[in-house]
Amino acid sequence: MSASWVAACVRARSMAQLRVGAGASRRLAVQRSLADALPLLADTPYAERLAQCADLGVAQRAIWDTVLWQLRVLAGWMPARGTQIARAAAGAYERDNIVDLQLRLNGGSAAYDSFDLGALATSWPRLRTAASAEGLAESLRRSPWGGTGQGGTAALRDVLTLVWIRRLAAVAPQAQSWAGAACALTVTRIVLVERASPSPRILQLVRPVLGRTWETARDLAQFRAALPSSVRPVLRGIEAPEELWRAEAGMRAAVEADGLALLGRPRPGPEVVLGAIAVLEMDAWRVRAALAAAAAGAGSSEVLDAVA
Repeated sequence: MSASWVAACVRARSMAQLRVGAGASRRLAVQRSLADALPLLADTPYAERLAQCADLGVAQRAIWDTVLWQLRVLAGWMPARGTQIARAAAGAYERDNIVDLQLRLNGGSAAYDSFDLGALATSWPRLRTAASAEGLAESLRRSPWGGTGQGGTAALRDVLTLVWIRRLAAVAPQAQSWAGAACALTVTRIVLVERASPSPRILQLVRPVLGRTWETARDLAQFRAALPSSVRPVLRGIEAPEELWRAEAGMRAAVEADGLALLGRPRPGPEVVLGAIAVLEMDAWRVRAALAAAAAGAGSSEVLDAVA
């Protein structure tokens, strides 16, 4: 194992150790307001970007900005294979940039500036110059993201999410179960919650992962039974489509558990770095949920309870 991997894994473990964690996130959630919660993050990696924040949306955006910066720092420590993993992971941020760009091109307004991906960008430097929604669609078709099919912002986000998670699984096999869960939750939501048919592009993306049996399912029990056995646990304990948000929370908890297991591997390598990325992303998700609960004065967070 190269010295670069040793250094990258030391850095990755150090970053993961500085996470806020589940217990501190719960303490954030029970605060009476956002103003009460934010000072509790003063000694965390999020503090610098949270300085002067007084708005929930801005604070939540600062959390993601912090994780992207951590990802960029990690990429600088890794050899070429590790950079592939970091770039694939950063696809989630490029996805958000693309969705926001489409919104602007269709006459809407994005709430925030684009994420600064630096060297982790896949196609963003070319896509960002699109002058119309049609031009963006054509540029996407010619990029590694591929065609997105028809539909609005939600449909675009679904397609890009599936492309992103499958790309991550292609360069990091330990993420294959995460891709399976994401595919299952996406099509279950489309069919059972939105009462729509998955687009041809969605079907193209999920069939290699889920097969076709689920396509004739019309209720949650049928969906669960039709999924591959490796994917089926993502819907365990979910009794109605309205509870799918619990399945998503459970999926995130499972990703965190996998990440912690990967972090604990004794041999330095890409698996340890992937584990750190998963743990950092999950920590950011928890902190965002906790800040939302504090801002609402809810006294707790049902989302955080779901991953207890």
